[in-house]
Parts: sequence; structure tokens; C-alpha cells
Amino acid sequence: MKIEIAKLQDAPALADLFFSHLAAHPEYISHGEIQMGVGEGSVQDGRLIVRTAPDAREKWMEYIRLHLENETIARVWKALSDEGDIVGFVVADIEEDGDAPYGMVCDVLVKEDYRGHGTGDALLQTAIGWLHERGVCGIYLESGKDNHAAHRFFEKRGFTHISEIYKLAVL
Repeated sequence: MKIEIAKLQDAPALADLFFSHLAAHPEYISHGEIQMGVGEGSVQDGRLIVRTAPDAREKWMEYIRLHLENETIARVWKALSDEGDIVGFVVADIEEDGDAPYGMVCDVLVKEDYRGHGTGDALLQTAIGWLHERGVCGIYLESGKDNHAAHRFFEKRGFTHISEIYKLAVL
């Protein structure tokens, strides 16, 4: 397995990986995907039901292009199998709307067959290292409400649950 900086020409393959994962695991959808229009959420019987939006791929391609084209404040890395296939990726950026610039790990995704072999660790550590090299101290991420496997993954790597996000449910 090899980690490389993703390029603009990788965007369709990254999207394929992202959307194949969402099809099998809608719990990945967090408030970030809902806010950018990639996901939708509705409340049924007091429970949040999430799904991809009709134009999700178009909106996600716009998001990933922005991260691929703005390398001073954002970076995308891909994990490659021994055969050269993209089997995971991580997206990180630097936000400046706080007291001091802070880092966001926007997405970490690894194909299921490659989980448990250090791919997610390598991607996450690459993003964290890049953020530290730029002087960013606070690093945050957000995860889908019911994405419990990811929550455990992040907690084992030193992240702490610090808040809850609520959205007004319009019925």
C-alpha cells in the first residue's frame, strides 16, 4: 500500500469509491454532507433517516475539485493497492473562522477489503502530519451520527467526542 497526493484526474475514481461506500453505509452521511447538499436527512418516528441527494455526485465533485485545486489550504491523499487501484482517501483542510487557524479532517474512507491493515491509520497520520507542518494545533473531524465503527477508530487514535450537532426538523 502506498499513500500519494491525489490529483484532479483522480476525482472520478475518488467519487466512485465515495458513492459506493455511501450506498452500502448511509450512516457515513454527517451534517457536513447534508450541509453541502450531498446528503439529505429527514425525521421519521423521531429518528434521523439519511440518504444521498439526487444531485449528490455533482455537488461532491465540486467539493473535491476545490480541495484538489487549493493545495495551500487543502490536501487530498489517496491510498493505492499494490496493483495501483485507489483503495482509500483522506481530505484535510485549514479553516480560519476560529480564534486561530485549525485543521479539519473532512473525510477518511477506506475500502472494506483494506480495513484493518493500517490503511486508515496511514491516511489519517498523513493528514495530521500535513496540518502540523503548517502550524495547525487544533485538529477536528466530524462523523455521521450512527457511524459507530468510525467513532471507535477516531477515539483509538486520540480524538475526543466534544459536541453534538442538531438540525431543526421541519415536518
